[in-house]
Amino acid sequence: MALGLVSVPLALAAQTAAPGAETDWRRANEAVGQLKRGHADVLKWEQANVPPPALQGPVAEGIKLLTVEDVTRQAWRNHPDLARPLARLGTANEARVATGRWTDIDPVLQRKVDDMDEVLHVAVQARKAWLQALAARQSLAHHQAIVLAADSASELGQRMVNVGNWSALQQARVQLVQSSAQMALARAQYAATQAQATLIRTLGLTRNVTNVTLPEALPELPPELVLPDVWRQKAQAVQAQLPEAEGLRNQANFSLALAAYQASHALAKGTRDAQKTQEFISEETVLRYNGMLSSVWDVLDASRNQSQAAIDAIAAQRDFWIAEADLQWVLQGGAPDSFVALGGGGEAATPAAH
Repeated sequence: MALGLVSVPLALAAQTAAPGAETDWRRANEAVGQLKRGHADVLKWEQANVPPPALQGPVAEGIKLLTVEDVTRQAWRNHPDLARPLARLGTANEARVATGRWTDIDPVLQRKVDDMDEVLHVAVQARKAWLQALAARQSLAHHQAIVLAADSASELGQRMVNVGNWSALQQARVQLVQSSAQMALARAQYAATQAQATLIRTLGLTRNVTNVTLPEALPELPPELVLPDVWRQKAQAVQAQLPEAEGLRNQANFSLALAAYQASHALAKGTRDAQKTQEFISEETVLRYNGMLSSVWDVLDASRNQSQAAIDAIAAQRDFWIAEADLQWVLQGGAPDSFVALGGGGEAATPAAH
């Protein structure tokens, strides 16, 4: 919806730019009635006539990494030394690891299969790099929508200054928002480039691949979390297979991993709810705008807020899946270097016990 909303002000600006014309928001509301389908269908008209930016941008056709399994198996290919432990795991257990169903694996295998820890380490590092790259690319369209809204506001504001309905101070404030949005987009584009480069390097594809095809969106959140007691039982089963010192470290890491898993899920659900609320606000703002009860600036603000809510929801969703990967790794006896920083860039923050 946001990508359609932001094009409304530019159409209005083009119709309210004549010198001497009354350019306040009520005149803008009158102008929108002259559009092809009028107030009631203005969004449909804009969406049909203004193509939204592509979600991921142009991506060269190359290696496809559409699932966790794709990423995991590609990472294993870069480590031919893991062929033997993978063979010892057996086809069923190898599939469980590749598809992220680690807790279905008997923890006794951790002690029976040499280099099992390396098999899991390669898998989890690949999965995290994939999640980071996917989230960074998914956020770009929403950053572009924020810039489009800010550019529209700046254009309309400048036209109002030109006919004397706005002051230079008012326009300066709009230009500051525009500048901030453009800088945020530049940072997001660089972050996406970095994340993709890290993914390619992690998978050992540096020599022959410069682009990868990713899915359009992160996996959906699970509707409910596994109960903590179930996780604790699995943790105890793992710790029983470890030497005492390793078992104690695993117990400490399990507590941290479980806390990150629970908190990240709560935050992801909260940001998703906030996103839905912001979508409702945007829709209602447009209805009020069509009824001449709110201004074009309200529409622009709602559009920017809706896009930012989507960016926040993507980041929280990414953090949850990273926390989930860490928890599954710990439940196989692994020890992440550190745990995800919630609300940060998805990077690890809390050091793990070693």
